[in-house]
Amino acid sequence: MDLQRKFADGKNYSLKIRILLVDDDEDLLTITQLALESDGFNVTAASTVIEALRLISSEQFDVLLSDLRMPEAGDGYTVVSAMRHAQPKALTLLLSGFPDIQEAMNAIKQQADAVLVKPLGVAKIAEIINKRISIPKEYLLKRKDRVASILERDARQTIQDWLSRVENNKELMAIPLTSQERTGHLPLILDDLVRRLRRLVNDPIPISIAAREHGILRRMQGYTIAMMVEESRLLQVSIFNSLQNNLAVVDFDTVLLDIMAIADEVDSQLKQAVLGFEDFSVPNANQLPA
Repeated sequence: MDLQRKFADGKNYSLKIRILLVDDDEDLLTITQLALESDGFNVTAASTVIEALRLISSEQFDVLLSDLRMPEAGDGYTVVSAMRHAQPKALTLLLSGFPDIQEAMNAIKQQADAVLVKPLGVAKIAEIINKRISIPKEYLLKRKDRVASILERDARQTIQDWLSRVENNKELMAIPLTSQERTGHLPLILDDLVRRLRRLVNDPIPISIAAREHGILRRMQGYTIAMMVEESRLLQVSIFNSLQNNLAVVDFDTVLLDIMAIADEVDSQLKQAVLGFEDFSVPNANQLPA
């Protein structure tokens, strides 16, 4: 993909997207540079923070693609911060081999546009760059979505992500169920989570009836409590993956409180599911949930 730029003569010229590629692994740096250049990008490589900072101050780039740890975790943040101040319209992408929510949060505090999880092929990186570079940065800077809105909008993708993780989990797949039987509870569970995120500060915290009914159903299907805990863990992973996919537009003024509420709500739902699971063993409690 090329960019159109207008020069002093008033004409538009098509130029290759300029990428500043930063990584202290010089072998990987060279391989990635050559691969991106073969995809049509104009790539300048830097193997140290000092070299990256010099290039940021002296040349113009459309994209920063930087490793997070070079070799220290803070190095990537330093490069992102410099690019954001010197060239605020540039797309800033961090590559991390140690993905966790705190690391992602630290990166976004430095105003990176996205944190990409290693290993990630060059073809995928090129796809992400081409997709994001086409979105005006002004739009991204203005748009802010609450976590509740993101989870509500991306519920289907979150459920599909969760199902994919379950299908790769031998423990959970030991119980033969259809995809609908595995995921049927999730729309209501996610609705309860969104409702929790949108509640007013002084409102009572609601109890998830859907989670309790899910526990009863899983008992009837032959699950163990350990399997339900694993399901819940994977749900948190999928939820946070959905947030990571929306880091460019998430409202960071409220995201920390929302993440705390998500963790508390998922744990509360797990507790209700376990209570339902245990209640099933009580006489006369052997009916399917309505």
